[in-house]
Amino acid sequence: MVTRGIRGATTVTQNNEEQILKETAVLLQEIVDRNDIQPEDICSVWITMTGDLDAAFPAKAIRQLDGWELVPLMCALEVPVQGALPQCIRFMVHVNTAKDQHEMNHVYLNGAQSLRPDLAAPSNS
Repeated sequence: MVTRGIRGATTVTQNNEEQILKETAVLLQEIVDRNDIQPEDICSVWITMTGDLDAAFPAKAIRQLDGWELVPLMCALEVPVQGALPQCIRFMVHVNTAKDQHEMNHVYLNGAQSLRPDLAAPSNS
C-alpha cells in the first residue's frame, strides 16, 4: 500500500451554511464512490475554500457522516489569486491504496469543472 492524493473541487452559488455543507458532502461522496474507498482508507482530508465563503466550516459536513468521525480533517483559506474561481471548495484526500496514481479518479463538480476539464468527466474505470 502507498498513500495517494485524490483531488476534488466544487462551487456553491451562495455563501450560506446549507449550501457549503451540502456541496461538501456531495463532493466527498463522489470521491468515495468513484475511487471505491471507505473512511478507514483515508489518512486525512485537506479542505480549502475561497475567501468569499465564510458561512461554515466544510469539515462540519464530513463530521456528520457515519464512519468519518475519526478521519483527520483540516480547513484552510485558498490562496487569494486575482481572477481565481470564486465560491470554490477544494479537497486533497490522502488515501492508503494499492492502486497506481493513474487509477485515482479526481472529481470536479459544478463550476469547478472549469479548473480541470480534462479530469471533470466521470471516470470509466
